[in-house]
Amino acid sequence: MQIEARLSARIRLRHLSCFVAVMQERHVGRAAARLHLSQPAVTKTLNELELLAGTKLLDRGRHGAVPTAAGERFFDHAERVVQAFDSAVAGLAGARDSEHPSVRIGSLPSAASVLFPDVLAALHNRHPDLRVRLRTGTNTEFLAALRAGEVDVMVGRMSDPETMQGLSFELLYAEALAFIVRPGHPLTGARVALAEACEYPLVISPPGTVPRHHTDVLLRRHGLDLPAGTVETLDVMVSATYTHSSDAVWAAPERVPDRDIAEGRLRRLPVDTVGTAEPIGVIRPAAGSSVIVDDIAALLRRAGHRTATM
Repeated sequence: MQIEARLSARIRLRHLSCFVAVMQERHVGRAAARLHLSQPAVTKTLNELELLAGTKLLDRGRHGAVPTAAGERFFDHAERVVQAFDSAVAGLAGARDSEHPSVRIGSLPSAASVLFPDVLAALHNRHPDLRVRLRTGTNTEFLAALRAGEVDVMVGRMSDPETMQGLSFELLYAEALAFIVRPGHPLTGARVALAEACEYPLVISPPGTVPRHHTDVLLRRHGLDLPAGTVETLDVMVSATYTHSSDAVWAAPERVPDRDIAEGRLRRLPVDTVGTAEPIGVIRPAAGSSVIVDDIAALLRRAGHRTATM
């Protein structure tokens, strides 16, 4: 009991925050960037924590940080403390900002454009006073934000088991790449080889994203390089508008341009993209979620089913 009292009196939230960030990122440098601290400051804080604990919690090296057995045991408790603190701060900020309930959602841009127009309308009918904060970004960004308690639920892709620890994934649909052009594009009207599509500027996702990975793999499989004039962006509106007004070819997740195709603004080229399918799902804390998050998951499930059967 004396040891516990001594540790409780000397271990501070900054120790736990640094430790949890390094555990989640598995890298001191990435954790430092996330915490807006210098790498030496994070290292010093971790050294202090291990000195107080009287045991090594992390094996740190150039290739990352790996928890010891003691670090694994300590992590579950430390993570809950940090999440509780973040939730308390968010609650205070929310109380100042508004008395209305709020929810924070993260989504891949491609999934947001497909699912959320209908989901937001249905969610407003169920919770008229709910303030929805919907952000779009990369899968990696929102998995880290979800684990840190900075978003309540996200729509994204399954990651490796280490990253998904403490999170649950529910499949909504799977989608492959599609190659999209404007009506009247020189390539419309016949079966198209990928090499022919690459004779025009491509609009593709930026490096580090799954659609970009599949695009690169598909091109390599056909012995092709990215053409001159390629545009890299996650912005769905920019991609659709640019494709509609030029001869560019947009390599997009196949359901993203469905509305534009249905309304005649864009067309899909008959390019073979077998092997590029990727599952999209709802990701949330495995330990449980609020009624509002449960409602969002149910609405996404319904929207995803409609999307998959279109």
